[in-house]
Amino acid sequence: MNNSRLSEIMHLVASGEMSVQQAMSELSLTDTSTTNDGTIDFATLDHFREERVGFPEVVYGLSKTPSDTAEIARRIYDKSEVVLVTKSSKEAYEIFEQSVPEAVWEEGSRAIWADRRKPRDPIPGIAVVAAGTSDLPIAREAVLTATLMGCDVNLITDVGVAGLHRLSNRIDELNAARVIIVVAGMEGALPSVVAGLVRAPVIALPTSVGYGVSLSGVAALLAMMNSCAAGVSVVNIDNGFGAGYQAASIVGATWK
Repeated sequence: MNNSRLSEIMHLVASGEMSVQQAMSELSLTDTSTTNDGTIDFATLDHFREERVGFPEVVYGLSKTPSDTAEIARRIYDKSEVVLVTKSSKEAYEIFEQSVPEAVWEEGSRAIWADRRKPRDPIPGIAVVAAGTSDLPIAREAVLTATLMGCDVNLITDVGVAGLHRLSNRIDELNAARVIIVVAGMEGALPSVVAGLVRAPVIALPTSVGYGVSLSGVAALLAMMNSCAAGVSVVNIDNGFGAGYQAASIVGATWK
């Protein structure tokens, strides 16, 4: 924001033509300035994202070097009280842990996170349903994301369409949820089945699990995109973070 607009906002607030809340909203939306830690050789960090959307920038670890991943995460954690790195490596975690001893490595989802916020009561209402055990790494990424955003998440595992009695045994838990993430690879049928049984919105999360013509998740993605059940939205293949973030947003989770 340039000085002219900033001066105009201050005068509008002083004259009563703009509320303090309106001014704060405009400033948080337009302030893209960086601090000394905002720009490094290989990244430009968005330290104001938490102010705009309620959660800090999340690091996508895939294809980044371990040292670059650790440095980006450290700088975000210097400015925020929580940091999440998805699809990362144990090597990146070990480098990050040297500067952030409280860091946690989640083997199942291959995620790194650290959190120094004061505890608070979690927001209930999210269920994550994994079709098979092979889908658990992506399901756990969704669980971790929503949990760090302040939610209480119920993980239901191994209830795929090959044995529908397993799903029917958990129907009370599904009906108690306000939003349901359904994680499946192979033919990707489970989200449609779940959406036909519950009132809650369903977020379909395809995984790359499956044999040859599953095409590393494309078959599941297309099946979910073509669901005949109402109330189904679809995220990209293996995007557990995106599904968890969307679910947390639906139940109204922001830490502040």
